[in-house]
This record gives sequence, structure tokens and C-alpha cells, in this order.
Amino acid sequence: MSLKSKIDLVGVGLNATDTLIPLAAFPLCGSKVEYSTETVMPGGQTASAVVACQMWGVSSRYVGKLGDDDASRLHERAFAQAGVEARLVRAADAPSPRSIILVDGSGERTVLCRRDERLILKPEEIERSWIEGAQVLHVDGYDTAAATQAAQWARADGMAVTADLDEIYPGVDALIQNIDYLIVSRDFPCRLMAEADLRSALKKMRERYGCRLTAATLGPDGVLAWDGEHFHFAAAYRVPVVDTTGAGDIFHAGFIYGLLQRWEIQRQLDFACAAAAINCMAEGARGGIGTVESIEALMRDGQRYPGPGF
Repeated sequence: MSLKSKIDLVGVGLNATDTLIPLAAFPLCGSKVEYSTETVMPGGQTASAVVACQMWGVSSRYVGKLGDDDASRLHERAFAQAGVEARLVRAADAPSPRSIILVDGSGERTVLCRRDERLILKPEEIERSWIEGAQVLHVDGYDTAAATQAAQWARADGMAVTADLDEIYPGVDALIQNIDYLIVSRDFPCRLMAEADLRSALKKMRERYGCRLTAATLGPDGVLAWDGEHFHFAAAYRVPVVDTTGAGDIFHAGFIYGLLQRWEIQRQLDFACAAAAINCMAEGARGGIGTVESIEALMRDGQRYPGPGF
């Protein structure tokens, strides 16, 4: 990875306009529940990870697709305010992606998503020059074909490729073959590999696809990673949780930040867990992004959950 790149990080993937609605408890089926506030904020897996990295001093570019509406202009302003270089593809007369997020009294969120099919980012809509020349490419896999094309270009250019996957999208095998650091949701490895044991699934996933690292985020149980020789576990940090929206996105941002600093894997995972925890202390996917100093302070002084015993 070159240290002379104009852009450190390119992210290709999801954005969304989130409407957050806090509730004391998740509604029962058939019930009628009043709510007092709603907040509209920018979010999305890759978009939020890129913004976090930019806030930590990582020069970043976002590549994604928006509609032609007020929500798209909200994203444009958010990228500009953060200093992120944005390469946005437009879908004429289509609404930008939207999510309604119900946050219960414990901070746990439930997400209702709406994404028009016209917003699928296609390989022919991205330019190779948008991808090449950086140190890291990050994808979430939703627009699988476009993500695969971007990952192939990145690999050819000698870039590291990271991925945040939570669904087995059609064509995901071709994408994973071009991923170096595959960090997925808790049940993804077992579903993909048809393997009941997580540790075995992570091993098999790395062996099949040739990734440098395979890992699964486990929510309050932390993260478990396999590098081909050793398992690495990092416990989650105990913090007063307001909203878990975006915790995974900021975890990936933290991992990428550590990768760019060339830290050893355990410190990368600890930093990512601390970054995710701090983000949970405020509303929204990006509402609680901490400074590098505050994240390192939590790593130094914070209490952690015991973890599941890996």
C-alpha cells in the first residue's frame, strides 16, 4: 500500500436517509403507539464508514447512487461538511434510499428500509479512476456487481479491499474472491459455509476465498477474527447505550483506520470495538462518532463485556 496516495480510502456502497423514532419499548403486534420525536439524519453502511474515517484524518472518497430529491441534497451537504469527496450517480425521478429506525429504551434499533430498484449501482456507472490510486477500497456488497467490479480494479491496482457483508446476495461468491479483509455479521459465516460452528466457518471461509482475514462481529459479544494461524477476539466495551444504529458501520471504519496505521490485528479490533461503542452513546448512524483521542481513552480506561468465551 502506497503512502503517497491522494486518497487513502474509497467506499463503494450504501447510503440512506434515516428517520429515527425513539420509543420506550418496541410495539406489540396490533398495538397503537404514540411517539414524541423524530429525527432525520444521513446514514448508510459504506457512507457512514467513509465519513467516520474522514473525521479521523483519512482522506476519503464515496461512490454511490442517489435519487433526485431533498434526501439526495441532504447527503451532498453531509459529505461536503465532512470533507468527503463524493462521486454520486443519479437516478432521475427516483427517491433516494430511506430507512425508518425504531429505537427502544435499551438503545436497540429495528430498521425498515425502502430502496427503489432504479438505485441499484451498476458496474457501467462507475469509473475506474474513481477507484484506483487509493490505499483501501471498502464495500458493503449490496450492489454486488458494482462492488465486484470495483474490488477487481482495486486488487489490480494493489489496494487492500475490506468488506462489510450481512446478506448472501446473488453473485457474492465472485465478490468475496476479491476481498482481503472480510468482516461480516454474526450468522453470515455459518449460513454461507453451511457450518454450525462459527470458528470452523471462519476458517473454511478464509480457506475457500483466500482472504487475509475473516471475522464476524457479535454485537455486545465483540468480534472474532481468523488470520490463517490464530484466532483474535476483542470484547465489546461497556457504555451507556442510546442507539445502536451505525455501530457496525463505525466498527468497520475503526478497522480501516487501524489498517491504514499498520497496527497489529489486536489493536485494530480493539480500536474498532471502542469506536463502535462510542457511536452508540448518541442518536444516529453518525451521531456519536468519537475523536481518535476519545476512542483511545476508552481503550485505555473503559470496562468491557466478558464475551462469549472464545
